Amino acid sequence: MRIENKIREFGYNLPESSPAGGIYTPVRRVGNVLYVSGQIPWLNGEVKYTGKVGTERNIEYAQEAARLCILNMLAAIRNAVGDLDKIRQIVKLTVMVSSEPGFDKQHIVANAASQLLVNIFGQEGCAARTAIGVNQLPLNVPVEIEGIVEVEE
Repeated sequence: MRIENKIREFGYNLPESSPAGGIYTPVRRVGNVLYVSGQIPWLNGEVKYTGKVGTERNIEYAQEAARLCILNMLAAIRNAVGDLDKIRQIVKLTVMVSSEPGFDKQHIVANAASQLLVNIFGQEGCAARTAIGVNQLPLNVPVEIEGIVEVEE
């Protein structure tokens, strides 16, 4: 429970893992690698953040959404393996930002997600990363994040 305590120390609570809302699994395990499906800023059964980043929503708003996506990713991992202390490292993140044409700061939005993981896991939270702008995301969310995570066998 060391990792969950760190999360609380940074002022966050790990939400309950959301059930799959379609024909997919939130986490697929292959050996000691977890492939985590895209997580959106969902909390207590509803979308907490909506809109396009650029003119409709600012970077700070999108960064908060990104942090919630990371917390949801960690909740899905906890649900899959039982304990976040089994995480060895965050291998890869893909951060998708629903952005207005001309917005080119997706990497700044993604930095909030990356920084939260580094705060929690130290160097093992510093993942390879892709940050991309997209035209639209499900449920009009501003950010969706998927990940690849190595865990103990």
